[in-house]
Amino acid sequence: MTESTSQGRVVPGKATPRGRFPHLQRAGDFLFVSGTSARRPDNTIVGASVDALGTVNLDIRAQTRAVIENIRDILRADGAELSNLVDISAFLVNMNDFGGYNEVYGEFFDETGPTRTTVAVHQLPHPHLLIEIKAVAYAPRRR
Repeated sequence: MTESTSQGRVVPGKATPRGRFPHLQRAGDFLFVSGTSARRPDNTIVGASVDALGTVNLDIRAQTRAVIENIRDILRADGAELSNLVDISAFLVNMNDFGGYNEVYGEFFDETGPTRTTVAVHQLPHPHLLIEIKAVAYAPRRR
């Protein structure tokens, strides 16, 4: 793709990608959102806590909500909304979390929303991450 037809960008105020890739890539009227997690800009993770004894508590509902809200913020940086999404791919570390993930997902989308694929993966880039989502949106450029 040429410079005029493709535009990748890192969105200010979001967690810095853990590699040399953009949060968002525009290709014509489509927006491609890179795999997004529940990381905050300071690299802490929503839905992950460790108590004084070192016990880790991970919350799939909080992480799912944070991931979808992060995707929403990334889309808004290019003038789009969650309603522009046409496809979502979700990656869960543990399919036992499917119920909680599905419950929160249903707060944002219904049967008129994006198509969806959910798969289990061995691990994500941090041991406290339970979920990552990548997405595609159709968002015609304003002319």
